[in-house]
Amino acid sequence: EELKMSKMNNFDAQSTFCALCGRTDDCPEKYGEKRTYVEYNLTVHYYCLLMSSGIWQRGEEDEGVDGFLITDIRKEVNRAAKLKCNICKKKGASIGCVAPKCKRSYHFPCGLQRECIFQFMEDFRSYCWEHRPVQKFLDKEPRGASQCTICLDLVEHLPVYTVLKSPCCKTAWFHRECLQYQALSAGIFFFRCTVCNNKDKFQNEMLRMGIHIPERDASWELEENAYQELLHCYQHCDVKRCLCKKGRDYNEPDSKWEIKRCQYCGSRGTHLACSSMKSWEQNWECMECRSIFAKSGKYSKRKKRALAACENTNGTPCLLEEPPPKSPRQSSGAPRNFLLQSPKIMSQNLSPCSHLELPASNRVTMSLSPVVSNRSRPLRHKHLREQRREASNILKELKVQVKTKTTRLNINAENIWSSALKGFRQRIFSPTNTIEVNFSNYKNRSKTDTCASKHHFFQLLMLHLQNSSLFEGSSGKNLSLDFQAVKENLYFEAGKMIAVSLVHGGPSPGFFSKTLFDCLVYGPENVKPTLEDVADVDVAQTIKTIKDANSLSSLQSTLQDCCEFLAAAGCLRPVTALCDKDMLVHDILMYHVIKRISLPLESFRQGLETLGVLEKMQLHPDVFSSILCHKPERLSAETVCDLFTIHSSSDVNKLKGAGFWLGYLQDVQNGESVVTMEDILLFVTGSCYIPSIGFDPEPTIKFLHIRYPIANRPLNCLELPVTKTYQQFKNKMELTIRNTLRVEME
Repeated sequence: EELKMSKMNNFDAQSTFCALCGRTDDCPEKYGEKRTYVEYNLTVHYYCLLMSSGIWQRGEEDEGVDGFLITDIRKEVNRAAKLKCNICKKKGASIGCVAPKCKRSYHFPCGLQRECIFQFMEDFRSYCWEHRPVQKFLDKEPRGASQCTICLDLVEHLPVYTVLKSPCCKTAWFHRECLQYQALSAGIFFFRCTVCNNKDKFQNEMLRMGIHIPERDASWELEENAYQELLHCYQHCDVKRCLCKKGRDYNEPDSKWEIKRCQYCGSRGTHLACSSMKSWEQNWECMECRSIFAKSGKYSKRKKRALAACENTNGTPCLLEEPPPKSPRQSSGAPRNFLLQSPKIMSQNLSPCSHLELPASNRVTMSLSPVVSNRSRPLRHKHLREQRREASNILKELKVQVKTKTTRLNINAENIWSSALKGFRQRIFSPTNTIEVNFSNYKNRSKTDTCASKHHFFQLLMLHLQNSSLFEGSSGKNLSLDFQAVKENLYFEAGKMIAVSLVHGGPSPGFFSKTLFDCLVYGPENVKPTLEDVADVDVAQTIKTIKDANSLSSLQSTLQDCCEFLAAAGCLRPVTALCDKDMLVHDILMYHVIKRISLPLESFRQGLETLGVLEKMQLHPDVFSSILCHKPERLSAETVCDLFTIHSSSDVNKLKGAGFWLGYLQDVQNGESVVTMEDILLFVTGSCYIPSIGFDPEPTIKFLHIRYPIANRPLNCLELPVTKTYQQFKNKMELTIRNTLRVEME
């Protein structure tokens, strides 16, 4: 034992020779990680092993050296010992050129020195200096030099080994060494063209030309809690006199003690009650921001209120306008639902479709849109229902791609975005795998709740995206311009998440503006934006002032005041007639709404291509507009009744039970129950919304001789008791649903 320990101590990794190339160099960037296995008396460079011609990974990932069995490695060392390197003339040349009739062999370091190409993909082929692949250079391509967009030094436009050009951008040239360092740092998820952000075409060409792209996350993503401080939300009441008895740091969502942050800086806050705010939707500015705007002459509450009124009057009509995201979950005419009143859940607004719509006989008439009349609204609703049914059928066609192989996502509900991003970017994640969700901060969750967890996850994720900095606007949202998000490729991830959510049973997003949807479907060059698409209050006011100018002098005066803005938009030009303002407004809108966000839009489009969703959107624009641009229909007794198919052991039980069931749904809708439609749906299916793709399997009801209702969530089956009176039926329903959901929340 002492002799063995002595040998291990004398086994110095720095001085050991690689068994394949015979070198002691420890340079991971060039030769891969140098690995020493004391128990096998073996040292190898990872790239030397990976590129050797006579060895394959016959084991599992945790066997031998990343799947290369020790016996196979020794056989390969013995085979290479008989081959002489055509470069250094020493034995041990384990790598051969794959070109037909070429018999050159060499060590991996020698091959690099002699400018051979090693392809880190598929069969891990190697090409000698004579047969290596080259990039095509057209005669008409300009010669000379340009900046390498990575190191910013000059790179000559020459067909040489040390220079690579982008396959997707004619003006992008790189040093090979710069690209290799970039690839090692960014990994397979973030390595892309630095000019146009293209990923697939760029990576394929670089792999062909010998750039190694490791299958791991980016180096900056591997640092634990690297961006933790960016996820912290300011929660402190800063007004001079705080009225909350529990202190300035107390925050209770959906109450008068909820903390509202400054709409401009976000670094100051107030309780709603402390600033006499009636609802969370009201804007609030801290004293510092208010004083800054007052000094600049841009601050005017009256102007903002007038502009908001203008937006409400002239906005794009939304057929199923929902209450704002912060509205409490409550049935029409019913007390606020106390079953799902967990502060954590309420703060995330888990039920965007929780406000019930009464039947036509006693429906409360609401002004959903000034454009849509009361007479046309039922027809619009019916049309949307038909479109959503068609969307469900199309999504079911796309779901055929999903395999039974599962991918598990470990999600923290309190940090939904970063944990979802980590899950979607993990190497083993595939959109075609069945997704299982495990909430790391929910204890004692049973295995039967896996479907409920997935519904819950997609709902939280869609709500986060809707309110994230990637989008801007009130109800119908457009993409914003966030340079950090562009750099981190978050727009692509957002599009991918929405596509995956639609196919895997998530909710209808429902927050796309018509302009954003048309840009995705018809292309930005075919879209004409409107003033309602401008989310920035000051920019919208500037455009409106130009649009409303009634004389040439007032127009020129307005343009003079905002010349810096016009110059930044590329719209600064002499105006000689009042009619010129129409073209000017059009150009400003095109810049601010579309051209300015061209990079985010392209990235978002690529994400939506996942599972073929974008292609279906372009083939069926009206159908997908119903789930992407319109809020989900509020659950009603009719909707829930149509959702379930009733089965029973006898026609008598079926007829009597169906009557009790319909009567109960009507009571719930009318607010004569302690539960809501969402609670019923959640009790049966584990979801408080109807997925865009529908439920699988379709929900059913069975009337049985049992004491209390039973929900079989894996089958979406509701087993109901056969009772003598309706009151018995109602009492059992309310007791079971209320207690079940309360226990689940606790």
